[in-house]
Amino acid sequence: MRYYLGLDNGGTSTKAAVFDETGREVAVAGMDTAMLVPKPGFTERDMDEMWEANCEVIRKAVEKAGITGEEIVCVAVCGHGKGLYLWGKDDRPVRNGIISTDNRAWSYPVKWKKDGTEEKVFERSCQHILSSQPVSLLAWLKDNEPETLERTQWIFACKDYVRFRLTGEAFAERTDYSGCNLVNLHTGEYDPELLALFGLSECMDKLPPLRYSTDICGYITPEAAEKTGLKAGTPVAGGAFDIDACAVAVGVTDEENICMIAGTWSINEYIGRKPVTDGSVMMNSFFCLPGYYLVEECSPTSAGNNEWFMKSLLPELREESKKNGTNIYEQMNAWVEEIPAEEFCPVYLPFLMASNVHPNASGSFVGISNFHTRKHLLRSVYEGVTFCHRYHLEKLLKTRKTPVKSIRLAGGAARSSMWTRMFADIMKLPVESVQVNETGAFGCALIGAAACGAYSDIAGAAKDMCRISAPVLPDMERAAVYDKKYELYCKTIEALDGLWDSIQEYKDGH
Repeated sequence: MRYYLGLDNGGTSTKAAVFDETGREVAVAGMDTAMLVPKPGFTERDMDEMWEANCEVIRKAVEKAGITGEEIVCVAVCGHGKGLYLWGKDDRPVRNGIISTDNRAWSYPVKWKKDGTEEKVFERSCQHILSSQPVSLLAWLKDNEPETLERTQWIFACKDYVRFRLTGEAFAERTDYSGCNLVNLHTGEYDPELLALFGLSECMDKLPPLRYSTDICGYITPEAAEKTGLKAGTPVAGGAFDIDACAVAVGVTDEENICMIAGTWSINEYIGRKPVTDGSVMMNSFFCLPGYYLVEECSPTSAGNNEWFMKSLLPELREESKKNGTNIYEQMNAWVEEIPAEEFCPVYLPFLMASNVHPNASGSFVGISNFHTRKHLLRSVYEGVTFCHRYHLEKLLKTRKTPVKSIRLAGGAARSSMWTRMFADIMKLPVESVQVNETGAFGCALIGAAACGAYSDIAGAAKDMCRISAPVLPDMERAAVYDKKYELYCKTIEALDGLWDSIQEYKDGH
């Protein structure tokens, strides 16, 4: 039996999973990674701690699988996109890694849009500029921590940093870097003109060589083998941006389906033979299947809101679940189901970290009364997150000629039957998922299977190894209820639009 190891480094946790050649999830190990918030809007992590977490989850996953490291035939890594991980000329991390939810550089995309830079950038990258993209963060560092850039040897994305620690080889995988405004989507290569537009020409020689998802980008070093339990010399594939890995994991290998990922970020995407170049979508990037582009609408507005609610407003439930060994997410789902869909719950705007409507919009409950309990507020969060996915979906649908057959759902929502039904009702489309728990890591396993030659390409691996669940169909009566609630959601966003700059001015002054 051949085994593949997938690593998934998200915004809040690190996971390793072992899959066999049939696609069966054999073992999973994971651990939370500490998010550092040195200032409001800053989200970071210790890069050494992150590396140690990867080593630990690899060891545990292989041990739980009941196999030896020598039985792993290929490793592949995915990770959150955007953010920034800098490796120094002294062969050490330069500073903390910056996570994709960071918003310190929010003013740079605003400035670049006003002065016409974004329009020139879009002609080359087919992307709008986000505050959490490396170009924004590098510009912020240049202005605020110039010594950081002077000390930097390599500019890494999250998963490329992890692969570098596993192999000692510095490479940049295309799906990630083409989603960072660093690659010309017409040529497929780095573009000095792009960096010049951002005022970052000096960073050109700090970008690692570009590689494809299924390229072998190095081999497990003896040092990494000792720390992980893997065999030295095991090949490590290029891997993918986590949104690509999740898409192939749920069988999105053609243009029929839309993939939604409810994780830290609200990811809404489909693949096509051509990018959408009219500026109506947030991002186009290279997909991990040659010849396809990934068309994406996204914002950091999804299931991370549930994590915040749990940690901030459900402390006794957390303690109870730890004490009794119960699943707190199942309890949260049960709370939501106690409140009928028809009942008014406060409108929740899931903008805790950033938004998809205004650069300074923040999280809000609107319409609270003394009747409402935490159960109502929790349902509000579930609904608000799902409405935000719909907001993105509506923009995507305007760019498609091919009818959507179904939504392929990944992330935390896919593990909840209640939340999956909510997605089906609110999107008014069938929702399907894949029969594994860790879709990002599974996508890595598919990439690894193709990279080591077990399949000619990733699509072939997905066809053989993916098991898609029966579709959850929308209930049109509930859908009508959610339509009215969604209208309130949109009206709330519109009504508050003029408030956010004033709130930001107050924050900046204090």
